[in-house]
Amino acid sequence: MANQGLYRSNQRRMIAGVMGGIAERFDWNATLLRIIFVIVSVMSAAFPGILVYLVLWLLIPKQNREQKTLRTVN
Repeated sequence: MANQGLYRSNQRRMIAGVMGGIAERFDWNATLLRIIFVIVSVMSAAFPGILVYLVLWLLIPKQNREQKTLRTVN
């Protein structure tokens, strides 16, 4: 499987697709990743988690059709 990089998911999105994209990239459970992220964010007074999510939202590109096709084929 070719290294496709990190992207925001179109299928596994709740807000911006950041956690869904990370979960797809590493073949993890998106729901579990979201729960862990929320728990870590709350334990760190929530603000750093929100800030990290916003930065990732800005930095990670959206999934395009070519990446979607490659993901379904592999």
